[in-house]
Amino acid sequence: TLFTSNDLRHNYLINLLSKFCDELCVIQESKTLFTGKKDENYKVSNTVEEYFKKVNEAQNKIFEEKFVNKNTTNIKSLPILYGELNKLSLPYLNEFLKSNIYIVFGSSYIKGKLLKFLVEHKAINIHAGLSPYYRGTDCNFWALYDGNPHLVGATIHLLSQGLDSGPLLYHAMSNLKTNPFEYTMSTVKSAF
Repeated sequence: TLFTSNDLRHNYLINLLSKFCDELCVIQESKTLFTGKKDENYKVSNTVEEYFKKVNEAQNKIFEEKFVNKNTTNIKSLPILYGELNKLSLPYLNEFLKSNIYIVFGSSYIKGKLLKFLVEHKAINIHAGLSPYYRGTDCNFWALYDGNPHLVGATIHLLSQGLDSGPLLYHAMSNLKTNPFEYTMSTVKSAF
């Protein structure tokens, strides 16, 4: 079971995993396609808008597959709005919680009984940022903003009660690219 979102990188991971799974259950939270332009997600500023424009350009270049392959028959999908995951009861998610492996990548912050279940089942989190240096959301943005390009990358760790603080399994890096946004996306692809 994959808990994820709806950006290109998330769709790419769904397609990739579907090639290796007999059945892939996906709980996909839908975010705006206009990150950096909508007030309810980020305070609109030229810096934020320009950053996300470059992120989207890099995503388009690094991740070839833009959409989930609709011809794939082994994907069971539950589309929900971003941030509503914690409102769903475990019985409602029952058919998605019968997997051998659980992966979290790009979902909203998971809490409560669902978090406890995932921690007990040793869920893997793919975090776009280098933990423990940057945790939470938009970590590679903050690493670049802080002048720390050496702390841009992705972390694979076990999910824990704390925010991006579970036992580290791997730091994913990539061949250095001259474009920091492409480098950021290539480290995420490297994690996959």
